[in-house]
Amino acid sequence: MIDYMGLRNVRHMDSTDTGGSSYVVHVGHAAQAIAAGKVDVALITLAGRPRAEGMATGTAPRAPVDTAPDIPFEYIYGPTVINMYAMAAHRHMHEYGTTSEQLAWIKVAASHHAQHNEHAMLRNVVTVQEVVDSPMISDPLHRLDCCVISDGGGAIVVTRPEIAKSLDRACVKVLGHGESPKTINNGNLDLTYTGAKWSGPLAFEEAGLTTEDVDYASVYDSFTITVLETIEDLGFCEKGKGGAFVSDGNLISGQGKLPFNTDGGGLCNNHPVNRGGLTKVLEAVRQLRDEAHPKVQVKDCQIALAHGTGGSIGTRMGSSTILFGRADT
Repeated sequence: MIDYMGLRNVRHMDSTDTGGSSYVVHVGHAAQAIAAGKVDVALITLAGRPRAEGMATGTAPRAPVDTAPDIPFEYIYGPTVINMYAMAAHRHMHEYGTTSEQLAWIKVAASHHAQHNEHAMLRNVVTVQEVVDSPMISDPLHRLDCCVISDGGGAIVVTRPEIAKSLDRACVKVLGHGESPKTINNGNLDLTYTGAKWSGPLAFEEAGLTTEDVDYASVYDSFTITVLETIEDLGFCEKGKGGAFVSDGNLISGQGKLPFNTDGGGLCNNHPVNRGGLTKVLEAVRQLRDEAHPKVQVKDCQIALAHGTGGSIGTRMGSSTILFGRADT
């Protein structure tokens, strides 16, 4: 990108790769670099054509990665993206009594928002029954529990407060950032948790905020189970209570307590390069600028959260959480 854009005198580069959470991580790292005096303006970009180029949809095993020497020992058992998330969903159901109908409410909320987004891949509003009646892909996850695969991209500019104040448009402030991996822990792995268990508290502590302060949340939604576990781990409800929390439209803007993914998210809108972290930041910024679609704009949105999930909640993963506020917050 530096070469393509003909940028000169670039003083700081960061290509940290934590999968779908990478771009949330990059925003936090850009803020750190600015605070350290290394950067005045940072550019974060994402672009890709997985749909046009026929990228596997997550139902076929991925080839072993040479740089991760333990993966070949797992590859023989045929792990795929979808069956690893399905395994986590099964465990959550076993531990806490979570149901497919409760997971379906997450898709329902996303579809209510996507109907107002002319760019969304799936704009039809669906019901809980339609989600649970959709074809089973990997038990207990149905087709409508899974994200779309799209081409696309986006860009974020992070700059110093002094420069931001000189701009002729509303700006958004980074209030707190946290990032954390979750490993397989030598096989002692709890599938009901994500890395948000650690990244969330770090972000809230740095921002001096609690979940009660959050008006809107962009939550990575590769699958419905990803959202449910993340909401629990971020502290919006007790562990195991996520099913009840997301039910009955509680994630729908203008109706529920925690409006989420008002662009339709990965479940309905887009999931470029199978890495939706950047789009989560974009919609959080739109909400704080009052630039979301009027039908889904959160009234008097002051604090927004963006969370990215990388890797797989069924195995190794990396999470990142950012809290944003209006420039005058």
